[in-house]
Amino acid sequence: MRSRTPDRLCAEAVELARDAAAQAAHPHRLGEHLGMVAEGERLVTHFFASEVPGYSGWRWGVTVARASRARYVTVDEVALTPGPEALLAPDWVPWSERLRPGDLGPGDLLPAEEDDPRLEPGFLAEDAPPPNSPLAEEAERPERGTVRDVATDLFLGRNRVLSLQGLREAAERWDEEFGAESPMAQAAPASCVSCGFLVPLAGSLRQAFGVCGNEFSPADGRVVSLAYGCGAHSEAAESPKHQAPPPPVIDDLGTDPL
Repeated sequence: MRSRTPDRLCAEAVELARDAAAQAAHPHRLGEHLGMVAEGERLVTHFFASEVPGYSGWRWGVTVARASRARYVTVDEVALTPGPEALLAPDWVPWSERLRPGDLGPGDLLPAEEDDPRLEPGFLAEDAPPPNSPLAEEAERPERGTVRDVATDLFLGRNRVLSLQGLREAAERWDEEFGAESPMAQAAPASCVSCGFLVPLAGSLRQAFGVCGNEFSPADGRVVSLAYGCGAHSEAAESPKHQAPPPPVIDDLGTDPL
């Protein structure tokens, strides 16, 4: 606990602290004495302005101490520390929070957290062997005719599947870019629900989304809302027609010199 009253001898050891700070700051100059603070009983830190380039607002802190009943003060620690108005780097943010859509490249790995709220245990997840266990290779293909074999054929043998929250977040992302409120959908002749190029999704998302299969559509290969639409709709009423060029103008009143 810090003492309110600094030790007298430690408080007076300004020149001792200045010499220690000057040695640490070399070859840069040392600024003026900025004050001191009592760190504890017979323990005081003196502060000096820093002239180190690139460290605006930083200061040299020299902690001096005195043993009980001793007459001499000794230097305990010297460090360059940030002041109240120091220029500091931004707070460190874990990579998992800095990652943005599109940052993942070839060879990059992004394992999902065990408690990822977007996922939940899938069908038969408890029967899956631990990773790298001796039974893992044997469990790659279950015995024919078993319940797990049928589940694998039906694509139901995944350890984890999308949770309700994961489905909702995905639907919100897709609807924001290829939904009914987009400018393309507002000007479309009809919605995707009646388009022959729509490939419906499976599961509960089938009720609201599908995949566009028209190479001329701006959403080709993308998940689109059934309320989305574009000008490449399979049942568009009319195709744009080219205007016929005007007839040529022939001058039959004048004469052409030969």
